[in-house]
Amino acid sequence: MKQLYFALGIILLSLAVLPAQNARIEICNNAIDDDGDGFIDLNDTIDCKCKVIEPVSLIPNPSFEKYTCCPQDRSQLNCAVGWIQASEATTDFLHTCGWMGRANLPVPLPFPDGEGVVGFRNGTFGNQEPNPNFKEYTGACLLGPLKAKTAYRFKFWVGFTNAENSPPMDVVFYGTPDCKYLPFGKGNSRYGCPLNGPGWVELGKVSVRGVKEWKIYELNITPQEDITAIAIGPDCEQISWNTETYYYFDNLILDERINFEYVISPKNHPCSPDLSLSVPTISGYTYQWYKEGIALVGETKPKMVVKTGEGAYQVRIESSNDCRITTVYRHQLPIETNAVSRKICPGTSYAFKSRQLTRAGVYVDTFKTINNCDSIVTLTLSLENDLVDSVEARILEGDFVLVGKRQIKTPGQHILLIKSTLGCDSTVYLDLDFLKVFMPTAFSPNNDGINDTFGVLANSPDLQIVSLKVFDRWGGQVFNAKDLSSESPITRWDGSIRGKPASEGVYVYVVNVVLKNGREQSRYGEVQLMR
Repeated sequence: MKQLYFALGIILLSLAVLPAQNARIEICNNAIDDDGDGFIDLNDTIDCKCKVIEPVSLIPNPSFEKYTCCPQDRSQLNCAVGWIQASEATTDFLHTCGWMGRANLPVPLPFPDGEGVVGFRNGTFGNQEPNPNFKEYTGACLLGPLKAKTAYRFKFWVGFTNAENSPPMDVVFYGTPDCKYLPFGKGNSRYGCPLNGPGWVELGKVSVRGVKEWKIYELNITPQEDITAIAIGPDCEQISWNTETYYYFDNLILDERINFEYVISPKNHPCSPDLSLSVPTISGYTYQWYKEGIALVGETKPKMVVKTGEGAYQVRIESSNDCRITTVYRHQLPIETNAVSRKICPGTSYAFKSRQLTRAGVYVDTFKTINNCDSIVTLTLSLENDLVDSVEARILEGDFVLVGKRQIKTPGQHILLIKSTLGCDSTVYLDLDFLKVFMPTAFSPNNDGINDTFGVLANSPDLQIVSLKVFDRWGGQVFNAKDLSSESPITRWDGSIRGKPASEGVYVYVVNVVLKNGREQSRYGEVQLMR
């Protein structure tokens, strides 16, 4: 019986202890799993829940994605959930489920965000009734008020159609402290901008321009009073056009400026040992840095030098009544890759990091760049074997062949040892012979069919005869032929001067020849003309 009471006592004691264990909660900045649920710090999303610092628009349905009906024509903004036709001049709702605008005013595709946009005009045109105040505005009651003296940012996309239909203009962001002022100018298409009536203020404006494209713009505003509704569209200037003006809006994001700007910013190169991360300083908040959701104990300042390597970093900022956490900054070291090819002589080596390579093959190693990043180098190493080359060359007498640094002038077969560009031994077998230019020493232009003309013959197609000139003993030119072909009669001298027989005697000739390698040489000699 005593044993039974003892066992019951143990059970009751364990039941008493169990709630106390379950009552433990996670401490979110000590890198310890305090409550034993397997999740540490920010990874315990129940006990360490914080609002992520990222812009969430106070404007309902900011990209016009939610709709109650597919637009079938112009002026159907009522199909877009949360949006109000702010002006009597009506904006247009475009959606891929239905109407996609007018053919003469093509909307740029694709849309910046989702499948819906709004189109608007600024003034009438052409043969329409003149109305410089015909301005189209879209508006909405905000999901929460803009608080007076608080900094906000309005970030939005503007679409432009053809150049003549989307001239530069000012887009203005208007606000009102009461949704009752939406819509404005009801029944009056000449009302113009919201400032022409009560309850509205200009919060900011930006000049926009573009052609057949979407561009993103932003405004930083600080309202002087609480704002509960907004309108966006043209400025208040009265305008008349000779053509129809048209623009588009999409993805209108309005939130506190901190939610746009409060991000982790790096300083110095990612591979630098001095890489630091920082966030803006906000009075009244404390800071805690995390890597992969686990607190970096002791890192409690707005700036942190990264000593914990690659990973996902975040900062949690906290005040007495607020807790926020930044979006993730992913620190990743860039890795470079390079492929190189090298050739070495047999019996030599190639230095590759700490190795001396003597064999052909593919080698991989990691080096450090000037910024201390890893660079993976793939080396293809090959050996330049003893080079043996056979060369056949033909030159004119008195010329030479250059082999390495040696000039070879003597015909015959030569065995030459030279160094390659890498410094390796190279054997060259050279077969050298002379090209010959055959020139008769005499000719007799007597029409007996034997040696009646004087010309040039060559023993190789590697030799081109460029010109032949003949001079008398006083230096007068008596014959000149160019681009000679030994088969053509006009390239041979028939022993006449300007159609009359030349006198017997000795004449001087000059032959210009070009070798296959492009080198040009001249040959001189004498020929005897006999009758």
